[in-house]
Amino acid sequence: MKVHDARFLLAATDSKSWPKEPLPEIAFAGRSNVGKSSLINALLGRKALAKTSSKPGKTRALGFIEIQAGSSRLRFCDLPGYGFAKVSKSERAAWGKMIERYVTERDDLRLVVCLVDARHPPSALDRQMIEWLTALGRPMQVVATKLDKLPRNKQATAVKKLKQELGLPVVGVSSEKGTGKDELWRVLAEATA
Repeated sequence: MKVHDARFLLAATDSKSWPKEPLPEIAFAGRSNVGKSSLINALLGRKALAKTSSKPGKTRALGFIEIQAGSSRLRFCDLPGYGFAKVSKSERAAWGKMIERYVTERDDLRLVVCLVDARHPPSALDRQMIEWLTALGRPMQVVATKLDKLPRNKQATAVKKLKQELGLPVVGVSSEKGTGKDELWRVLAEATA
């Protein structure tokens, strides 16, 4: 997919701040430090549109990005990472409520991309997110990130193992190398058509 334009719209901590213009949205969810922002930047062909950080837990709001890709306009929503232990329980609970409200109430939401680190089995929190989305009937796509951190001969095996463990289709990606980017764009384009 050819991205013609992408711009950061806003960071929202409550539903009153969500963008009002109806556009199909894709949300990106995953543990802190799984590579959400890096993947968003790779998909958009930008270096720093979605903020990346060496410190997990930095994203504390819903980050909305408007995109012109091909002949379509859509939005990405970068959700705060879950599972980060160095914030207070009350802050984690507030993030959880914010994410829950967005996922359950957002009419524009077409797909949730669930990121899982390809180097490790899905965590209990990854499984909980996937089970919750399934129970809600929200369309989702599991993405195995950080493939480039694995030896080349183990990448396909890691993706296959995740598919078996979760019983769901999985797209393997490397934000660094661009692996899987075209395949993931096909999924995103289909979900927002």
